[in-house]
Amino acid sequence: MNDQRSPIDRARLAELTGRELGRFADEHPVSAELFSRGQRSLIGGVPMPWMMRWAGGFPPFAARAAGARLTDVDGHEYVDLCLGDTGAMTGHGPPAVLAAVADQGQRGITTMLPTEDAIWVAEELGRRFGVAHWLFTLSATDANRAALRIARQITGRPKVLVFSYCYHGSVDETFAVRGPGGGTVSREGNVGPPADPAQTTVAVEFNDTSQLEAALADRSVACVLAEPALTNVGIVHPAPGYHQALRELTRKHGTLLIIDETHTICAGPGGYTRAENLDPDFLVFGKPIAGGVPGAAYGFTQKVADMILERHSLEDCDTGGIGGTLAGNALSLAAMRATLTKVLTKEAFDRMISMAERWTAGVQKVIRDFGLPWHVTRLGCRAEYLFSPNPPKNGTEAHDAMDFELERFMHLYAMNRGILLTPFHNMALMSPATTPEDVDYHSKVFREAVRELAG
Repeated sequence: MNDQRSPIDRARLAELTGRELGRFADEHPVSAELFSRGQRSLIGGVPMPWMMRWAGGFPPFAARAAGARLTDVDGHEYVDLCLGDTGAMTGHGPPAVLAAVADQGQRGITTMLPTEDAIWVAEELGRRFGVAHWLFTLSATDANRAALRIARQITGRPKVLVFSYCYHGSVDETFAVRGPGGGTVSREGNVGPPADPAQTTVAVEFNDTSQLEAALADRSVACVLAEPALTNVGIVHPAPGYHQALRELTRKHGTLLIIDETHTICAGPGGYTRAENLDPDFLVFGKPIAGGVPGAAYGFTQKVADMILERHSLEDCDTGGIGGTLAGNALSLAAMRATLTKVLTKEAFDRMISMAERWTAGVQKVIRDFGLPWHVTRLGCRAEYLFSPNPPKNGTEAHDAMDFELERFMHLYAMNRGILLTPFHNMALMSPATTPEDVDYHSKVFREAVRELAG
């Protein structure tokens, strides 16, 4: 909580939040009963701890989802702007993916053998991102872990560089931030780190080329693992020229560059990499790649592929910590092919981005009309508002602008009126099924929430 950033009457905020919590509990008795029952067999009553972050005190339990709509077990329908925190950016259950999954299910789900779909998907990813060779996993976290292992092997260097408050899934090395004294420290909330992050990681601030060069100078860093724009702490855009400097400095110091497009795929069919002509050594793409079916991919240049194969041992290739039994399974690859062919198309991205532009304009108008010191930022078909007047330059600035109490109220207010936002931050994502009416409804509810806060 930071009263200077958010000039909101805290007593009124608490009163309104209490009212909305009561409304949510009254209107979700079946979800409440399931949550209570879940306490006996699940940690915190939910299958994953982060599900406790939903603003109602307990999450609405899902009954079904289709397109840009989700219905809970109490019968409430929502405009879904969370979309599985990008995992369902395709919309829920795209017909092309459902058909591919049903067809492949009849022909085999996992066989530990390659299918032609794997080659097709790798070729298409190469066309979209400009990265030649690919391997597959079940999540972007797995893909990032594998990429880090490979980078350490082929460089012979022990450390990884990340940006404070980045997002790369549950990769141990990435739960690190730059401390007040300039050293690398564990990020708050990091659960049971296997080692002091300073032993494995160098954390610097995004958009700071002097910190980046100083960190790379001793040549202990195997790779930089980077989102091309920070996304999980509010959107933080790269400064003009930053990516050019990042690529030049990594090459200067013999450091590999991994670009993680798992969230920034919202920028277009080839993600931020293609939109801004980036030139990474590795690229990671997960979450929506298979239309909601677990799957991810990581690619690398010809040069990196050659270095991998130089160190390849046929006898030992099953014990290197790369991949898993279900990685590259036939079902995931069939879903990826359908998603890339018929769902995440250029035409779909054009519609999705126009919806995000509309959402951004609606939120910005409310902020301006009420004279709030907030701002809204967009990246492709993703948009967010932050409780500070100016866009942050790095993750620490974005983190410091957060206001948990105010954020919780805004999410709860929207949820009680049939809108789902991502529970960790104020993110709205557009799917191919999102309509202008969906977007305008959010603008209406957002205005109502701000009006009530203003008293």
